[in-house]
Amino acid sequence: METNEILRNQILEIVKNQIKENNPPETKTTFDRLRSQEFDDSQTRQMIGQCISVELFQIMKTSEPYNNARYIKNLKKLPKQPFDENRIDKKTI
Repeated sequence: METNEILRNQILEIVKNQIKENNPPETKTTFDRLRSQEFDDSQTRQMIGQCISVELFQIMKTSEPYNNARYIKNLKKLPKQPFDENRIDKKTI
Protein backbone atom coordinates (compact mmCIF):
# COMPACT_ATOMS: atom_id res chain seq x y z
CA MET A 1 0.00 0.00 0.00
CA GLU A 2 1.42 3.38 -0.99
CA THR A 3 1.96 6.17 1.54
CA ASN A 4 -0.67 8.40 -0.09
CA GLU A 5 -3.28 5.66 0.16
CA ILE A 6 -2.41 5.02 3.81
CA LEU A 7 -2.67 8.73 4.60
CA ARG A 8 -5.96 9.02 2.71
CA ASN A 9 -7.40 6.08 4.64
CA GLN A 10 -6.28 7.59 7.95
CA ILE A 11 -7.86 10.94 7.11
CA LEU A 12 -11.12 9.23 6.15
CA GLU A 13 -10.98 7.35 9.46
CA ILE A 14 -10.69 10.69 11.27
CA VAL A 15 -13.75 11.94 9.36
CA LYS A 16 -15.66 8.79 10.29
CA ASN A 17 -14.76 9.14 13.97
CA GLN A 18 -15.63 12.84 14.09
CA ILE A 19 -19.07 12.13 12.62
CA LYS A 20 -19.67 9.13 14.89
CA GLU A 21 -18.56 10.94 18.05
CA ASN A 22 -20.09 14.27 17.00
CA ASN A 23 -16.81 15.92 17.89
CA PRO A 24 -16.56 18.58 16.73
CA PRO A 25 -20.30 18.84 16.07
CA GLU A 26 -19.65 21.00 13.01
CA THR A 27 -18.31 17.94 11.18
CA LYS A 28 -21.65 16.12 11.44
CA THR A 29 -23.55 19.31 10.63
CA THR A 30 -21.39 19.79 7.53
CA PHE A 31 -21.81 16.14 6.54
CA ASP A 32 -25.60 16.42 6.78
CA ARG A 33 -25.63 19.74 4.90
CA LEU A 34 -23.54 18.43 2.02
CA ARG A 35 -25.56 15.21 1.78
CA SER A 36 -28.73 17.31 1.54
CA GLN A 37 -27.08 19.15 -1.38
CA GLU A 38 -26.96 15.82 -3.20
CA PHE A 39 -23.28 15.07 -2.74
CA ASP A 40 -22.84 11.36 -2.20
CA ASP A 41 -21.33 9.85 0.94
CA SER A 42 -17.88 9.43 -0.58
CA GLN A 43 -17.74 12.95 -2.00
CA THR A 44 -18.88 14.41 1.31
CA ARG A 45 -16.30 12.53 3.36
CA GLN A 46 -13.58 13.50 0.88
CA MET A 47 -14.47 17.19 1.13
CA ILE A 48 -14.37 17.07 4.93
CA GLY A 49 -11.08 15.20 4.65
CA GLN A 50 -9.66 18.10 2.67
CA CYS A 51 -10.31 20.37 5.65
CA ILE A 52 -8.48 17.91 7.89
CA SER A 53 -5.62 17.80 5.38
CA VAL A 54 -5.30 21.58 5.54
CA GLU A 55 -4.88 21.39 9.31
CA LEU A 56 -2.37 18.55 9.14
CA PHE A 57 -0.37 20.37 6.49
CA GLN A 58 -0.30 23.60 8.51
CA ILE A 59 0.88 21.72 11.61
CA MET A 60 3.68 20.05 9.68
CA LYS A 61 4.67 23.15 7.70
CA THR A 62 4.65 25.74 10.47
CA SER A 63 4.76 23.69 13.70
CA GLU A 64 1.74 25.66 14.84
CA PRO A 65 -0.89 23.88 16.93
CA TYR A 66 -4.15 22.58 15.51
CA ASN A 67 -6.49 25.48 14.74
CA ASN A 68 -10.06 24.38 15.44
CA ALA A 69 -11.48 27.77 14.41
CA ARG A 70 -9.85 27.51 10.97
CA TYR A 71 -11.03 23.90 10.61
CA ILE A 72 -14.63 24.87 11.40
CA LYS A 73 -14.41 27.91 9.10
CA ASN A 74 -13.28 25.64 6.26
CA LEU A 75 -16.04 23.13 7.00
CA LYS A 76 -18.67 25.86 6.79
CA LYS A 77 -17.38 26.98 3.40
CA LEU A 78 -17.63 23.54 1.79
CA PRO A 79 -18.13 22.62 -1.01
CA LYS A 80 -15.63 25.39 -1.75
CA GLN A 81 -12.21 23.80 -1.38
CA PRO A 82 -10.23 24.96 1.64
CA PHE A 83 -7.00 25.16 -0.36
CA ASP A 84 -7.86 28.50 -1.94
CA GLU A 85 -7.90 30.66 1.18
CA ASN A 86 -5.17 28.84 3.04
CA ARG A 87 -2.69 29.11 0.16
CA ILE A 88 -1.84 25.45 0.20
CA ASP A 89 -0.80 23.85 -3.04
CA LYS A 90 -3.13 20.92 -3.67
CA LYS A 91 -0.23 18.98 -5.18
CA THR A 92 1.52 18.82 -1.81
CA ILE A 93 -1.37 17.05 -0.11
